[in-house]
Amino acid sequence: MATRGSRSEKVKRIFQQFDTNRDGGLNRDEMAALVVAVNPRVKFSDEQINAILDEVFRTYGEFIDGEKGLTYDGLLRTYDDGAGDVDRDFDALGLELNFDENKGASIVSEASSSSIADERVIESQKKQRTAAWAVSPHHGIVFDDTWKLVDDLEILLKRLKAKQAKDAKFRNDNFDAYSDAGWSRELGASAELSEKRVYWEESGPDYALFVKELGALRSRADGARSREEAFDGHMAIGRVLYEHQLFKEALTCFKRSCELQPMDVRPHFRAGNCLYVLGKSKEAKEEFLLALESAEAGGNQWGYLLPQIYVNLGIALEGEGMVLSACEYYREAAILCPTHYRALKLLGSALFGVGEYRAAVKALEEAIFMKPDYADAHCDLASALHGMGEDERAIEVFQKAIDLKPGHVDALYNLGGLYMDLGRFQRASEMYTRVLAVWPNHWRAQLNKAVSLLGAGETEEAKKALKEALKMTNRVELHDAIYHLKQLQKKKVKTNGGTNGEAAFVIMDPSKFKTVGEKTTLRQDLGNALQIRGFQRLTRLNRCEVDLLKKEMNETDVPVSYSGSGGPQKSIRKPNLEEVLRKLLNFLKPETFQGAVKAINEKILSVLDETGSGRVDLGMFYAVLAPLCSGPPDKRKRIAFDALLWRPVNEGGSHIRKVDAVQYIKLLRAIFIPSHGASEMLEVHGETDTSMVSFNEFLNMFNDPDWGFGILSTLLKLETGDRNRHERHVCSVCRYPIIGS
Repeated sequence: MATRGSRSEKVKRIFQQFDTNRDGGLNRDEMAALVVAVNPRVKFSDEQINAILDEVFRTYGEFIDGEKGLTYDGLLRTYDDGAGDVDRDFDALGLELNFDENKGASIVSEASSSSIADERVIESQKKQRTAAWAVSPHHGIVFDDTWKLVDDLEILLKRLKAKQAKDAKFRNDNFDAYSDAGWSRELGASAELSEKRVYWEESGPDYALFVKELGALRSRADGARSREEAFDGHMAIGRVLYEHQLFKEALTCFKRSCELQPMDVRPHFRAGNCLYVLGKSKEAKEEFLLALESAEAGGNQWGYLLPQIYVNLGIALEGEGMVLSACEYYREAAILCPTHYRALKLLGSALFGVGEYRAAVKALEEAIFMKPDYADAHCDLASALHGMGEDERAIEVFQKAIDLKPGHVDALYNLGGLYMDLGRFQRASEMYTRVLAVWPNHWRAQLNKAVSLLGAGETEEAKKALKEALKMTNRVELHDAIYHLKQLQKKKVKTNGGTNGEAAFVIMDPSKFKTVGEKTTLRQDLGNALQIRGFQRLTRLNRCEVDLLKKEMNETDVPVSYSGSGGPQKSIRKPNLEEVLRKLLNFLKPETFQGAVKAINEKILSVLDETGSGRVDLGMFYAVLAPLCSGPPDKRKRIAFDALLWRPVNEGGSHIRKVDAVQYIKLLRAIFIPSHGASEMLEVHGETDTSMVSFNEFLNMFNDPDWGFGILSTLLKLETGDRNRHERHVCSVCRYPIIGS
């Protein structure tokens, strides 16, 4: 990371390069030339250039010097706010620094960017040994006494670090190997947390003494002459603690700052950052929403901060599993700041997370276009390409991510999974071995390595890998798998020998299999029912009481809107629908909920929102979910009917339009039995029918095995069978224990 001195010098060189008329300002033409020059790979249209310049000149209006344009301080401020990457731009322009000549200037620029009145040399030295944020004109230290607090705090921290290092309690963990969350941890790109995560030992007497002395510093801040000075003190103490990764203590300071100046955006933003790092996504989201409210109420004053608030709010929502909602905020950030490659990367990753692969690829490619060395964006782009079936291209992009960051665990692990899908087991096991070299206790990588070795025919090595995985995680499935491997080796089954180039196969006695008859389910129907059951278990809808749907319908007030076809609808946007799902599936952990939303988005919402408007008919959505929720089958059908009654076209009566019942059955079959096309049903039933349908008539349509959703009876049998997890059933062919369906 560049020091404040070298950063300001680099900005000065960039400024001088483009201030062609030497009037001390960058006018619109000069700024346009700068934007184009530092983004050589981007082909801007005139409209895009004008939009970027309008945004810069509006946001940094206080730094615009009449006709001259943006001053040097204004350009420096844009970089401090994270609008660009100084080092990248400096290198892109092929400029060089001469440190000897610029040494004096460096100190001057540091001093000039401070807002403390007394510019003595000793103050400059103070600023030089403090982080870059402290001398920023808008986020730095304003009062002299605050500097004294910061100095005393630095001494306390050095003392604590020395004591903990002596007792070997202080440890660093290198997070360089994992995908970066990409979030705006600070108000400027220059002040990001280091890649190393620091853990402090909080239980010993030395830490207790530190907390006590810190309390005295906080009291000094509270005893300041004015509310503004107290705010300045608490913010500065919080910033220093945050930089040293003492997040709990920093949070206390930022919370106190919020009390002192409730409408200031910065303490809410920083408190949100602390809460997120401490794993409290919900509370972090609340703080970011307060920051957003303050920023929007404050007009242009906080305009430059909005993109970063949007980004961090999105990340906090992802922490709660609310990925569709997060996408909205990432989009807002990218619209406000088109060069914010992190916002685009996060948007792409979130879209990938909900199964919208094409949109994800587009956003990730844009992020990489702006930052070609962005390893995490390459990793997620490759995953999205794999999701679309473009496997060869995905392998190339994964490889690029690994070239950029050789120990990138996510890229290595996901590439291993891709090789497994392609049946290239030897290459897969190599990838998992590389993951384990970086992260030795990654049990999933160890388990997948065992599976890939089995696929490659290396049974002994696979058994060793399975045992290693078992040491890492004591999961029952691993016990089953190891036991099964042992049984296979003890009892070698007779085969046909695999002559004439055929693979070896096992010959079974026909009496082991049930004969097809009236009591057996058709193979196609059973296959569909198993798929529906798999979806039900993946989304955990089988644990959602069907009565909850009725409760939601009664309690949710959805305004009526008019669709393109002109009919009234209670339709809502996907992020709002995600909030409804969160209430229905409130027992799920965030990552499990995210998986459920992805499955529902891919299977149900893609059909309900065929036009891609981003809006869904809520009544129809409830009706589609009802048969899959838990509860007696009659109640499920009743609530599906009630959901159709709840729609504006049927509201108030006891009958629904036949055309709505037909459309519902058609949708159910299109979603869950896609092998049967909906076109035949349309031909038979037509859509011009104006007659109404009672509940009993609806039941007859629903239960029809050929035209309705009669498959529900088979699904109910599978649900019952799934509860028999320990019935000692084994496969007749390979003797593997059978669980559930």
